[in-house]
Amino acid sequence: MKSFFKKHRDVLMLILRCAVAITLLVIAVVNYDRLTKIDMRALVDGAGSTAAAVAVIIGVYAVKSVLFIIPASMIYISVGMAFPTPSAIAINLAGIALEITATYLLGWFLGGEYVEKRLKGSKAGDKVLALGDGKKLSALFLVRLLPVFPIDFVSLFLGATKLPFWKYALLSIGGIMPRVILFTILGDGIYDYIPMDKIVLVIVCCIPAVIIWWVIKFFKNRKNSSAG
Repeated sequence: MKSFFKKHRDVLMLILRCAVAITLLVIAVVNYDRLTKIDMRALVDGAGSTAAAVAVIIGVYAVKSVLFIIPASMIYISVGMAFPTPSAIAINLAGIALEITATYLLGWFLGGEYVEKRLKGSKAGDKVLALGDGKKLSALFLVRLLPVFPIDFVSLFLGATKLPFWKYALLSIGGIMPRVILFTILGDGIYDYIPMDKIVLVIVCCIPAVIIWWVIKFFKNRKNSSAG
């Protein structure tokens, strides 16, 4: 039996990966409407206790980490309205830590080839693939900081590339934290203070400047290495 598994290990792992991917896809499609319109306030109110409410929220983050279809801002805002601000921020950051860990591990398990196929064809996925191998830490932090890059798709991609986890986790939490805190504190009023269309416009305008900076830095480093 052991020799059989050893001999056919690659085939069996491929079958297992396909089974996991298909299962997650089917669950996401079947429950799409329910999960994209999930009533977080009702879930929290019906929990019965603070501990149960926190467990429910963490559970939602866990589901989001593998199905990708639950709107993140909806969770941040709902938690911010249900708990005192310090507790709400702590709960959301704990949920984010779980989410980025689970999605990273899923990407690691599924492997680069599947993840690339999974991302291709969607607008968000193409943005993530455009990052290339994404090994520069400054680039990864910027990707996490900008809201135009989906959290889960980026986590899936970086897990598939097997980026060292501690670097991935620190950069991810550090980059995502500002928006989590903003949404938690301001709630849906954030759209009154900071119109999201203006944010996207600013980001789009900044992208060429960032690209130019990277190009200049690349050629400068190349010149220095050639001189050395």
